[in-house]
Amino acid sequence: MTDNWPHVPVMLRETLEIMGGRLPDGSPAVFVDATLGAGGHASALLERFPESSLVGLDQDEMARSIAEERLSPYEKRARVRGWNFRDISLLGGEPGWSGADGVLFDLGVSNMQLATPERGFSFQEDGPLDMRMDKSADIKTAAEILESGDARELAAVFREYGEERYAFQIARAIVWRRERGGRIETTSDLTNLIRATLPAPVQRKMGTHPARRVFQALRIAVNSELEALSEGLEGAIEITRSGGVIVVISYHSLEDRIVKRTFLGWAQGKRGRILTRRPMTPSGEETGENRSSRSAKLRAFEINTCS
Repeated sequence: MTDNWPHVPVMLRETLEIMGGRLPDGSPAVFVDATLGAGGHASALLERFPESSLVGLDQDEMARSIAEERLSPYEKRARVRGWNFRDISLLGGEPGWSGADGVLFDLGVSNMQLATPERGFSFQEDGPLDMRMDKSADIKTAAEILESGDARELAAVFREYGEERYAFQIARAIVWRRERGGRIETTSDLTNLIRATLPAPVQRKMGTHPARRVFQALRIAVNSELEALSEGLEGAIEITRSGGVIVVISYHSLEDRIVKRTFLGWAQGKRGRILTRRPMTPSGEETGENRSSRSAKLRAFEINTCS
């Protein structure tokens, strides 16, 4: 199962250096991978720090299955929880919990999810417009959001979560299609509508796929990702011990803005110090080998050792 998708953890070297840089040699550590995914970062942490243990969180059942297989060599030191990272504070109530030395958030959608058409995340693969990270969750799918929202509501989603310049034109086209009995149920339905709505010169100037921002916006809306991130960060600082670090890798400005603002607030509240005055970015070598890392930004915060 683990060979079906490429597992290339983004900014792995930087993550390992920051997460382990404050640990005495050979000392046991507790790590939390709040976005376990396929287990790339988690397995590297367990290998680099053989006295460490790790708890991995992921609401995606498919991801957990792959990660558990990948982490099987470390099964005595690794635990997996089927949680949304917004619930990370629940770790504080587990028996024997004494705090984390490092917490990692690697945000966004994974290659595994993009490469599974039936999940509906990819504008390059035809599939149902689902986009739920947890397919068992009782929340609206992307198709249901498009079916129920009016033009103003849909435009607000595309503008706020996708920073889409042509949000209202696309939203109006969706509503126009609905009013004439048409349905937008698949990724191809939506992609084709966006291509038909935006003039060719506009699409050429975008420098990216014309549906990218709308798909991002819908994914964020379906999964309440920005609200979950804010809650997850506050939960993370609650369960991290003095001297521990929180590392966040984000992939678009909305996420990075929340992380930056949260870290600044913590620093001003004397809860610790920011380790990255400016976000770290991948090396040219890494972006050349892994195109999905191009937009990554890493920020890190150390919990106050005097608190």
